[in-house]
This record gives sequence, structure tokens and C-alpha cells, in this order.
Amino acid sequence: MKYILLGLFLFTGMAWAQDAPQKGGFSISGTITGKKSGFIYLSYAGAGGKYILDSAALKGGKFQFRGQIDEPGAAIVMGSSTVRNMDDPELGQLFIEPAEMQLRLTAGDFKQLKLTGSKTQDEQEELELQKAAINAEKKPFVDAYRKEKDHEKAAAIREQFEPFDKKLDALDLTFMNSHPDSYLSAYMMRFKIQVLTADQAKDIYDRWTPRIKNSVFGKETAAEIAQLQNGSPGSKASVFSVKDINGQTLDLSSFKGSKYVMLDFWASWCVPCRKGNPHLIALYNRYKDKGFEIIGVASDDTSPDAWRKAVEQDQIGIWKHVLSGLKRTKDGYDRSECISEPYGIHTLPTKILIDKEGMIVGRYGGGGEDDAAMDRKLAELFN
Repeated sequence: MKYILLGLFLFTGMAWAQDAPQKGGFSISGTITGKKSGFIYLSYAGAGGKYILDSAALKGGKFQFRGQIDEPGAAIVMGSSTVRNMDDPELGQLFIEPAEMQLRLTAGDFKQLKLTGSKTQDEQEELELQKAAINAEKKPFVDAYRKEKDHEKAAAIREQFEPFDKKLDALDLTFMNSHPDSYLSAYMMRFKIQVLTADQAKDIYDRWTPRIKNSVFGKETAAEIAQLQNGSPGSKASVFSVKDINGQTLDLSSFKGSKYVMLDFWASWCVPCRKGNPHLIALYNRYKDKGFEIIGVASDDTSPDAWRKAVEQDQIGIWKHVLSGLKRTKDGYDRSECISEPYGIHTLPTKILIDKEGMIVGRYGGGGEDDAAMDRKLAELFN
């Protein structure tokens, strides 16, 4: 999550404080302990959605920010303009609003910032208090995960997060269900939708007030739900025609009328994906002669050699393989031809089962059921 969060606040230019808050304006009067001079930096989405990096000079440990925002939203305060990691001790997250706010910082420990005057920040702090005991129990595993350099060992440690994450997710979902008029609810949905089915996400969204639905994150949530619905049972599968791992054209529509197709969304660097390959091999060998095909869709567009190596090492070349089609550009990513996008793929691995008529009849992994349900479904279809 830390890398996702930071990505939301990468900036492309500088903007300087306004003279005074107006309609939609905000002000932050701040103090910092342990630092008398230099600068404090604030990154946020300004009016019109443009991301801004604002700079305030310290005068005797005091600073002031003023600017324009369209609605309450997340921001990042930093002790340096070059900070890029959410774990940096001189980086803190806060929620700003069109209001007069007060901020207290401590040099070298921005995580313990104190912001007053923001209702959304108050909600966030209240929620974090509820999570404190769970996070304390989880911390030794998180510390071990961050120290581990071996990719597979780190993944094994991360699996131990699961019981804690389930409890934390439950608290988040309780908050979102009980706070339909909170901008924090819409902000949190950006990350929680990864663990929700389309129906669960829509149920939460439908409770939101009009102003939250019309917020930036509210609109993004609606779009995400639409994609998740498109990739869930009952929807027609999005077709694609691309070159496979052998350079041959693979057209999804060519399987219509003859085979059930499982789209396996994975990546060479995804340890859980590759751990599941022996089970997938067993299923393929069991059902391939009964009208079952697998197409692996790999998120390895920037590392095709690693993709090919993983296919060979895991001995999964027995079924079809293509890349996702996500293209890196100078401004970020081009998703216009990405196979994963129409299916609402948020996490790996995720598997989509398509029947002979081109309709989705199963989703397993992110936003769907577990592998046990997948096994039952295949047994029902082919036995």
C-alpha cells in the first residue's frame, strides 16, 4: 500500500502559496519541534485536480500554507522535496479541507503529526485508534518483512499478515458502511475494492450521499465497480486478439462454442501466483480433454525475458500465454490495450472462468471466490 499511496502524490511542478484563502481555500498554520529554519513541503490535489507541491519557509520553527482545493482530500507533508518513500520518517499523511487548520510536526518523526481543524483527519485518527492494538500485534511481522531481502522468504512472511489484515479490513468496512457522508470512506475504497466482490463494493457505494458519490474518489469508485462487474459472473467476457508467447495470434473469440476458458492473471514476480501453478497444472491435465483451456495473462510487459523464464521453470507452457498489454509511457501507463483493465483486475493472482458462449461464470482471487470454489465449479462442469 505504501507504494500506491506515494504514487498518488507524485508531482510534476511547483506552485506557491496563495495570498489568502477564498471559497474552497484552505490555510495551515504549522509549527515544528527540532527545526528552526529551512522548508516544509506539502503535496496535494489543488483546484481542478492538479497536483501541487507547495513550499513554506520556516521562521523560528513556524510555517504557513495557503491554497485552493475543490474538496477534502489526502495530502502529504514532507521535510524535503525529494522524499519518495512512504516509510521516510520525514513524511506524513494528512487530510486537508477548505478550512483553517493547525499542524504540529516533530523533526524526524512526521508520522506523529497532529492536525486540527479537519473533520476527515479526525475520522482517520479515530479509526487508527481502533486499529492500534491489531497493528501492534502485526508490527513484528511487518518489520521482519521489510528487512528480508530474499523475495520468496519475504512473500512467506507477508502471508502471515493475513489474520491481522482480515481484522483491519473488517474495521475499515465497518467504518465505510457507517460513514456514508465521509470523504475518508471514498478515499479508503480506492484500496479496499481489492478485497471486495462487485456486489459488496456496490452495496457500500449505494449508501453514499450524493456529494460523496460526486467526489473525485467517488467517481473513481463508480468506474472501478463498473469494471469489476464487467469481470464478474453474469457478464460477457471482453474479447482480445494478441500475439502469444510463440508469436502466434491468439483470439479469445476463437474458443467460443468449443471450450471453457480460464484466464489466469499472474506475473513472474508474484510468488502466490507461481505457488499455485502445480495445482493449476493438475486441473489442466484433468480437464483439457473435456473442453478446458487456460490462457495465462502476465503482467510482465516490461520484463518479457522474466516471463518466458518463469513459464519454462514452472513447466506451464502446456497452455496458452500472453502479456497483459499494459504499455509504459513518459507520462505513466497506457491502459487502452490492457487485457486486465476490462476485467477489473486489482490483485494477482485472479482467475476468470468463461463458458462456451463467452459469458463469465466464475471469478477466483481478487474480487471473487477462493480456489476451493474454483475446484468445485470445474468438477461440476466436467465430471
